[in-house]
Amino acid sequence: MVGEETLFQASARRLTGKGFRPPVVITGAAFRFTVAEQLLAIGIDPETIMIEPEGRNTAPAVLAAALHLFDKDPAAIMLVTPSDHVMPDRDAFQAAVWRGVDAVQKGQVVTFGLVPNAPHTGYGYLELTTCPDGSGAAVALKGFVEKPALQRAQEMVASGNFLWNSGIFLARARDMIDLFKAHAPQMCAPVGQAVAQAAPDLGFLRLAPEPWAKVEDISVDFAVMEHADNLAAVPYTERWSDLGGWDSVWSESTPDKNGVVASGGATAIECTNSLLRSETEGLEIVGVGLNNIVAVAMSDAVLVADMNRAQDVRRVVKALKAKNAPQAVQFPMDHRPWGWFESLVVGDRFQVKRIHVKAGASLSLQSHFHRAEHWIVVEGTAKVTVGDAVKLVSENESIYVPLGSKHRLENPGKVPMVLIEVQTGAYLGEDDIVRHEDVYARCPGE
Repeated sequence: MVGEETLFQASARRLTGKGFRPPVVITGAAFRFTVAEQLLAIGIDPETIMIEPEGRNTAPAVLAAALHLFDKDPAAIMLVTPSDHVMPDRDAFQAAVWRGVDAVQKGQVVTFGLVPNAPHTGYGYLELTTCPDGSGAAVALKGFVEKPALQRAQEMVASGNFLWNSGIFLARARDMIDLFKAHAPQMCAPVGQAVAQAAPDLGFLRLAPEPWAKVEDISVDFAVMEHADNLAAVPYTERWSDLGGWDSVWSESTPDKNGVVASGGATAIECTNSLLRSETEGLEIVGVGLNNIVAVAMSDAVLVADMNRAQDVRRVVKALKAKNAPQAVQFPMDHRPWGWFESLVVGDRFQVKRIHVKAGASLSLQSHFHRAEHWIVVEGTAKVTVGDAVKLVSENESIYVPLGSKHRLENPGKVPMVLIEVQTGAYLGEDDIVRHEDVYARCPGE
């Protein structure tokens, strides 16, 4: 989105260096291999990658991490941070973290507030007991304020004792656990059971699903932080954005002299103060005479919005869900541990996909109840198993997989392998997969 690395990689790199232990990452099963690969690519070996059986918002995740860390080291200090923030100055951020450590050692929970440069209505705010003195030291926190109306935001910024809420927290693990015991006790037993019964899984740590399913879906702010009386905030004055909307992407991407940000697949003609972005290779987007417009094109959907309405994208998702549009919940490109695939054409009884398999990777041994498949290799060489037969399929060669047959696709080479898959049948959903063997130990339905 911004820069050469993913937001996740930039966040992980920000938390490395003197005084930092390897990170604990909490994610969903579908993202665990992506997390591991992206960390490996930047040379970070995590302490653990913890897998949530299902997303339950930030409160259970924070408590699970606190319990895990406390079990490893009762004196552990944990820094809780989202994976999608833009904070270019790593040294300044780490300096702010160290300014908060003294308060943490005294039993306080520290959050980090951004000194506002405008009355932004898309951020929550932190109300301080006093105005910051300019030293950057932690200031006692009076309370949280949800995203305000414009007039209220203007009043808060003018007062000088409000900061934007970053959602980043620093605390001793035991103090974080005590917050939950005091303000969300109903969460402690099921999360504790999920952590205690967690099972290793190919280098990951999978939280136990049954107790986790009983946990309330709630943010850490609502669950405990808004009720705590031992909070302080460290003011942060350097660049920061949570990329909460396409307007944030525009501002963080350094607009040109006309205020335009255009990606490689976008062309702007006599446009001003606009963002034009193509997310799909080979798909061009062209803007003519636009002002204050966001236009983002993907292979399955196009968003066009006034820049001032960028925060309303959540309404778009809601509207798409109401009409059962798959674009609301599905990505055009589906990443898997072995590579990725994308749908090129979908009909009533057929689907055409492009499948990209990484060097040395293997799909599961699987079968389907409702579809047959025809594979045409267009790059590299595939090792294909159909029933008891195993053969190599080279470029410009194809093979047929009958309905119900056990089959496996592997890439034995040292370069990526690409094939075109043609599916035919009465039902073509991704849940029509029966895995008989899987080197990635995926659960049914994953």
